[in-house]
Amino acid sequence: MRRIYLAGPMTGIKDFNYPAFNAAAKLLRENGYHVENPAENSAPDCGTWLGYMRIAITQLATCDMVVMLPGWSESRGAVVERNLAKGLGLQVIDLSHLTQQLAKQN
Repeated sequence: MRRIYLAGPMTGIKDFNYPAFNAAAKLLRENGYHVENPAENSAPDCGTWLGYMRIAITQLATCDMVVMLPGWSESRGAVVERNLAKGLGLQVIDLSHLTQQLAKQN
């Protein structure tokens, strides 16, 4: 089973964009992936952006692939996550491309 980390914008978006994260996680889990979804994380004790990123980076490092949600390029955190994933040699793909691939398989 491939492990996927979801990366995308949260800060400044209604409901922290959790509905988009959760919809992507549901779709990918239904297709057999293990999904690390930062929208499911508990808040860090410090409650800071750095605290959230420390949790996220730990999760990302356990994955084989990072899936980028729409709007990721405008998100400081998602850009950091994408750059880290690329530096680690992980596969990075936009959600729209992955969903197209899944549709062709089904």
